[in-house]
Amino acid sequence: MATATAETAPALADQAIWKPKFNPWLIALTVTLASFMEVLDTSIANVALPHIAGGLSASEDEATWVLTSYLVSNAIILPLSGWFSLLLGRKRFYMLCVFLFTVSSFLCGVAPTLGLLVLFRIMQGVGGGGLQPSEQAILADTFPPKQRGMAFAVYAIAVVFAPAIGPTLGGYITDHYSWRWIFFINIPVGMISIALSSFMLEDPPYLVKERKEKKKANLQVDYWGIIFIAIGLGFLQILLDKGDRDDWFSSDFIRVCGVLALGGLILAVYWELKSKNPVVDLSLLKDRNFAISGFFMFMVGVVLLGSTVLIPQFLQLVMGYSATDAGLVISPGGFLIIVMLPFIGMLLGKVEARWMIGVGLAITALALFHMTTFDTDMDYKYVMLARCFQASGLAFLFVPINTAAYAFVPRNKNNAASGLINLARNVGGSVGISLVVTILSHRTQFHQSRLVEQTSSLNPQFSAAVKAASGVFGPGPAASGNGPLGLLMNQIQRQAATLAYIDCFWMFGVAFTVLIPFVFMMKRVAPGRGPGGH
Repeated sequence: MATATAETAPALADQAIWKPKFNPWLIALTVTLASFMEVLDTSIANVALPHIAGGLSASEDEATWVLTSYLVSNAIILPLSGWFSLLLGRKRFYMLCVFLFTVSSFLCGVAPTLGLLVLFRIMQGVGGGGLQPSEQAILADTFPPKQRGMAFAVYAIAVVFAPAIGPTLGGYITDHYSWRWIFFINIPVGMISIALSSFMLEDPPYLVKERKEKKKANLQVDYWGIIFIAIGLGFLQILLDKGDRDDWFSSDFIRVCGVLALGGLILAVYWELKSKNPVVDLSLLKDRNFAISGFFMFMVGVVLLGSTVLIPQFLQLVMGYSATDAGLVISPGGFLIIVMLPFIGMLLGKVEARWMIGVGLAITALALFHMTTFDTDMDYKYVMLARCFQASGLAFLFVPINTAAYAFVPRNKNNAASGLINLARNVGGSVGISLVVTILSHRTQFHQSRLVEQTSSLNPQFSAAVKAASGVFGPGPAASGNGPLGLLMNQIQRQAATLAYIDCFWMFGVAFTVLIPFVFMMKRVAPGRGPGGH
């Protein structure tokens, strides 16, 4: 421990006297612009899949590779971003990512075939995957500890708000223009981001110094580490995205993906721990605060993305809302988080991050339990307020978790830390969506079979319901035929689906409740504490 402190002391000393040339808040807005664009792109394409499939003469199942390919390349580059920042220089790597994301967005918009679109989405995912970790590392270096909470609040606005408006914006664009415009809208934002970044960003002295030292020492490329990570994370993402469609491990394809994902990740961990120049610094997980924060961020990804799928889907499939109206239920929660985040940032200067994390977990858990009261008779206001209740809890999580994660990380490891934290959230989001889709499918079948058991002529309640339903059709053949039974079967299916959604909310609520004791396992982080424990 003393050796590590001695090694990082010069870097910390250099950083203590370094200040960026431009106002830190201008830098924060500059890097947040590109990250907002990238996070938005992970959700905006979802609602456009049927249009993409129709426009490129492909099936909807084939079109899902448009989403999967992006997520796979994005997941692979996230943990590698810290290493690339050291190899190329953080400013250069960040601008390269923005450039690649912008160019590939244009190529996606003009793609004539599905195959080319998938190829360009892979390129777009590589560019987008390096943006968020680079932004977090830039913010951690640009702002002093007392202002870091507010800086991460700006970043959190992009991460939380973008997926909230993504489905609504994507639906509007595809309905009124063309699916190609969901990619074209990235181009002007990307061009502005490149111009501002080239003008405002700079690498801090410690990073420049470390890069020079690595060059003198002939930094060796960890090829095997990159290969193992690419195989492990790539096939894990494919497994999570395609598992439910292919009935999970009953499919040979999914079994192969599972074996490759598990083997790749095990080999990656083993190799990176023994390598002298690892491409991913897993030694960061030895810090208790960073490890627990990473786990919390994983769970936030699970619940945030999982519930973002659950609520609009419930409103559309069970309640009969349009896609636009269902999306509008999510949006007020995003706006509430934006309003709350600056106050959360200011509170972090006075209150310990771990206590705020505990409050956030408790509020979110209560909100999820409240969502178990959903039924088919509720109105728009009830759902919207429930979503805002959940959003108020999530607002207490993003910024404090990031602040606690960086509290004892030396500044020369900020890039590596950013990659791992963002990877945890992204993989958590994929796990959350897969869990929701799988649990909904199985629990709907379960509840439907239990409800159908009650549809017997010997059941007086069912007989009374058939008689009441017959009155809807009036006199005639339909009154004694399949009409009443069809109406009741439709009601049974709606009730079974509703109970399945409630099961998902219960599961998420219990998961967040179980997380609360982990807060007390974190080390105390005094408000305004600097990196490396200084």
